[in-house]
Amino acid sequence: RMAAHINDPDVLIRSVATRGHLGGLAAAVPAATRLLAALSYDLIVLETVGVGQSEIEIAAIADPTVVVLNPGAGDAVQAAKAGLLEVADIVVVNKADREGADQTVRDLRAETKAPILKLIAAQGEGIPELVEAIEAHARADSPERRKARARAQILSLAQTRLRGHGDLDRLAESVADGRSDPYTAAEQLFAIPVEP
Repeated sequence: RMAAHINDPDVLIRSVATRGHLGGLAAAVPAATRLLAALSYDLIVLETVGVGQSEIEIAAIADPTVVVLNPGAGDAVQAAKAGLLEVADIVVVNKADREGADQTVRDLRAETKAPILKLIAAQGEGIPELVEAIEAHARADSPERRKARARAQILSLAQTRLRGHGDLDRLAESVADGRSDPYTAAEQLFAIPVEP
């Protein structure tokens, strides 16, 4: 799908493994997006590995968060169960020429207040409407929303660093065998410097 743009000098396409970081994105993605923005890339598109609970972290980085679903196959229900619709700013039903597209839209309307668009990407149908919805969302951005995204990024990166903390296993062992409790261990984890 990217073949048409892979040699375009104005387009950079990079696949990044999550490298053990929860959230569907590599821990380096926030820094990478800031760097690309500083290099004057006008549009940065992030794609997660799929629909699931771990992918909701995208909302802390992307603005807007666009959730793309296909008709039928229970995508709407699965997305709702995974909590993905809670962080969706725009919901797109792609392949809207397939059977079940209208029912998927009805199912989604019961689950989210986000705008729902139908499109057929392969034929370019609905793309201008999606671009307009994204631009309208960007125009409505606010300092509060930017602060909320920054807060979520900080918490996510901090959690990843704590999960890899060298003393976590030792503290967990002391809680497991009754020498300590989770509250004390958590305080101790914060008190021990994290190695860079």
